[in-house]
Amino acid sequence: MGKKGKKEKKGRGAEKTAAKMEKKVSKRSRKEEEDLEALIAHFQTLDAKKTQVTETPCPPPSPRLNASLSAHPEKDELILFGGEYFNGQKTFMYNELYSYSIRKDTWTKVDIPGPPPRRCAHQAVVVPQGGGQLWVFGGEFASPDGEQFYHYKDLWVLHLATKTWEQIRSAGGPSGRSGHRMVAWKRQLILFGGFHESARDYIYYSDVYTFSLDTFQWSKLSPSGPGPTPRSGCLMAVTPQGSIAIYGGYSKQRVKKDVDKGTQHSDMFLLKPEEGGEGKWTWTRINPSGVKPTARSGFSVAVAPNHQILVFGGVCDEEEEESLEGSFFSDLYIYDAAKSRWFAAQLKGPKSEKKKRRRGKADDPEGATEQETGGSSAPEPLEVIKEVVSEDGTVVTIKQVLTPSGLGVQPPPKADDSASEASSTGQEPCPRSNAMLAVKHGLLYVYGGMFEAGDRQVTLSDLYCLDLHKMEEWKTLVEMDPKSQEWLEESDSEEDSSSDEESADGEDTEDQEEDSAEEGADPQHPEVARGEQYEEYLSRTEQHWLKLARSHVGPEAKEKKVLKVAQAMAKSCFDDAVQDSAQARH
Repeated sequence: MGKKGKKEKKGRGAEKTAAKMEKKVSKRSRKEEEDLEALIAHFQTLDAKKTQVTETPCPPPSPRLNASLSAHPEKDELILFGGEYFNGQKTFMYNELYSYSIRKDTWTKVDIPGPPPRRCAHQAVVVPQGGGQLWVFGGEFASPDGEQFYHYKDLWVLHLATKTWEQIRSAGGPSGRSGHRMVAWKRQLILFGGFHESARDYIYYSDVYTFSLDTFQWSKLSPSGPGPTPRSGCLMAVTPQGSIAIYGGYSKQRVKKDVDKGTQHSDMFLLKPEEGGEGKWTWTRINPSGVKPTARSGFSVAVAPNHQILVFGGVCDEEEEESLEGSFFSDLYIYDAAKSRWFAAQLKGPKSEKKKRRRGKADDPEGATEQETGGSSAPEPLEVIKEVVSEDGTVVTIKQVLTPSGLGVQPPPKADDSASEASSTGQEPCPRSNAMLAVKHGLLYVYGGMFEAGDRQVTLSDLYCLDLHKMEEWKTLVEMDPKSQEWLEESDSEEDSSSDEESADGEDTEDQEEDSAEEGADPQHPEVARGEQYEEYLSRTEQHWLKLARSHVGPEAKEKKVLKVAQAMAKSCFDDAVQDSAQARH
């Protein structure tokens, strides 16, 4: 009795500590969120100019990560919403809506009046009700300098049949957060975890909420049993048995002043509804058999038609006090909930090459072998190196070490190999994290994401698909265009000022050099993409023009004036580019 009472007191103490921490975070972040609310409101005034639905054929979307990619429940389409992009100096947030026609292999930009504000790291779930609905909850908005964050707690629904956005206002829902996970379960949305971060504090969550699609009411669950610790970015999927699987994720905690330690979780749980007890759930920790993914965060998740759960890519961070190095992955793991077993996906290769590759394996024992064939010789790791040349001439090397637990990718072809084999070796997605995944008609689609090359972040805009029935090879639908990859290095003045923070004139030097750069005779403005409309160009390049406008009108100018100047500059540049293009054609 005494021990039980002690445990209960300890549990209540932990709850109180968590509540205090949340209050502390909330208080400190309120001020910076108020600042960001003004910026979000400014963007919403731009969106308010949309008064009717327009669908415009367009090139593939620009590079991004932490967006959502969803399969349309009735049409052969994928729906892309939101996301973020970092060019080395600025963070760009999106609330664009795109549809990808699987049959036609074409993209369409869909502008709908009254959309949700710009965001990333949200959750989007598709349900078949009413001709199809896309439900979106939460996410975050980052300031252009990436130093401040606004976490949403709003709930939206996109009615796919009528192409209308609607905000659903219902009390008692989750607090503002991003990195959470949400699934559709029967006629409910179920949400787990996530995090909230301000400039100085952060908090991770392990709470569970349900939202009824019938009553439009939120309810907070209190499952029995030991559940997952607070985390974000985990796997969350419904199993064929009607339970909800939770795997992995990421969290961090402060070990000393200004030093945080991250944890890449690898535990797994099932959230089960209790029989006969409506609204009652139980946590159960499980230890599946097989080969589970190696330690990682930032992986992407989708569910196959046979209810197998797919985990793609991610990054394993090796943290030290002053540095953070990441190893990125492009492997695919599958969790079979019916057998409670993990296994690494193995690709068979194109049919025309099967015979040759089998013969090649017999001749060359060092070639990659399938993990579960039980062969006596251990397969060697395979290193694949790709080079991408950016617009500024920087060569970015993508190095991928494929371990035996990765995809069954063939080694690079020898000199006497056929041309068809050579072309098939480069079809797989490069290693990445925070990509977007979706499954439609048994095809797995992977879009975008990011990887790091030294101090540089490379954001992707490519699209791949894999037939989950044949499991032969990845197919490239959209290649990454290196010319679209902008990266702005920090200026020398910024580096000098950061190393000499204590010097009195450090900031003045930086400001003077920035001003002289901005006042240069030939400033470099973002180029207009082929077929791009003015509204698309403005949305993509707006931060560039706002920064330029502020340098012209001065820091004391009202935001409204800055906006007008920025739009005028953007329009002038756009019109000149269109005119030059027309003259070049003639």
